[in-house]
Amino acid sequence: QVQLVESGGGLVQAGGALRLSCVASGRAFNSLAMAWFRQAPGKERTLVAAITWNGDRTYRANSVKGRFTISRDNAGNAAYLQMNSLEPEDTAVYYCAAAFSRASAVSTLRYDYWGQGTQVTVSS
Repeated sequence: QVQLVESGGGLVQAGGALRLSCVASGRAFNSLAMAWFRQAPGKERTLVAAITWNGDRTYRANSVKGRFTISRDNAGNAAYLQMNSLEPEDTAVYYCAAAFSRASAVSTLRYDYWGQGTQVTVSS
């Protein structure tokens, strides 16, 4: 089993930045593809960014390209989402997710493990 705990959410003004962290415990972190999803009120949960087990490939949704960066630290069992130039449309609950996979196509994986979510609110 894998347990995921997110942190770093909060309230920020438009144009500001936040860094989300996800710490994993349990089975081998370096066998996990990691991802960040978000869900805004009344909307479906969508994939924001994902990263392969060794960090050599990443995926970002078109809506966040150029603003968000996903990274990981396998020694620290952690994944991160750096969010810059935040917009009110980025307001959502952000979830960290993991999948046991060493595939490159991280945007198409089924993610089986989820954190509890962290709220990000961007004011205009």
